[in-house]
Amino acid sequence: MTLNIGMVGTGWFAKVHADLLAGMADVKLQAVCGTSREKGEEMARPYAAEGYGDPIEMLDTHTLDAVYICVPPGAHGAIERTLIRRGIPFFVEKPLGVSTEIPASLLQDIQAAGLLTSVGYHFRYQENVKRLKEALQGDTIGMVVGQWMGSMPEAPWWRDQERSGGQFTEQTTHIVDLLRYLAGEVTEVYAMFGNRVMHEKKDGVSVADVGTVSLKLASGIVANISNTCVLPGEASRVGLSFYNDRGLLDWNPQRLLTVRDGESTEYASTGNPYVSESEAFLHAVRTGDRSGILSDYADAYKTLKVTCAAFESARKEAPVKL
Repeated sequence: MTLNIGMVGTGWFAKVHADLLAGMADVKLQAVCGTSREKGEEMARPYAAEGYGDPIEMLDTHTLDAVYICVPPGAHGAIERTLIRRGIPFFVEKPLGVSTEIPASLLQDIQAAGLLTSVGYHFRYQENVKRLKEALQGDTIGMVVGQWMGSMPEAPWWRDQERSGGQFTEQTTHIVDLLRYLAGEVTEVYAMFGNRVMHEKKDGVSVADVGTVSLKLASGIVANISNTCVLPGEASRVGLSFYNDRGLLDWNPQRLLTVRDGESTEYASTGNPYVSESEAFLHAVRTGDRSGILSDYADAYKTLKVTCAAFESARKEAPVKL
């Protein structure tokens, strides 16, 4: 059975997913929808797909088994609503939105329809994250420290708070999501954000360029996640570290370091989590078996609530309970 897939979005991440889909057996990227027909056709051409500028026209023209949604955070809402009404499963890139308002409404409709969804928190599918999750079983975690330190992406929408939701929601969301996945739910946040550099270096910057968030988890674990987008070029540091009385578990996208009971071991990252997340989603579309999906819309909404609560905390200059 060949699955016919639609794509909404023509940016870098849409191309990543399109390339992976093109390499999968019994999967056909049938149609691509951009903000204009020209953009849709341009991206669709290498995949022998049809291009569109209107998602309704795309859905009316093709019988699609699933749709991938790869749009900026501020563009979510209408396309999801249309897919829910038509009962078409969808894979959506993180985050779900710039605030919780629209996603909360969509979640109600998704749950009422029982619709199959998956969200692009790809790190959950990494072999080292699986290894880390297993290593943490039975541990009493003391503290967790995470970071997403890098440079400012060039996309103009990313610099606009109204369109991106800010770095903590758009980018550092991956670290927040891994914290939830590995250590449990967050019950309280206290955030501080600032504008130090980028508003003077680039036009149209309304996002904070530095920030730190303290988080309390239901288990009593204390965590801190910090981020910045002021670094130059390729300088970056992304990761999550767990501290307890047995030692240190330190993860980043390239490797996992464990320092336990006096022994140090390092595991290089292998495989492609982007492939794994798509395989799990498409398997569910084919069979109805959702067990391989590690982040659906309902779960990803919980991550969005944490990141949005952080911005509320920074605005109020006070802790916010979830």
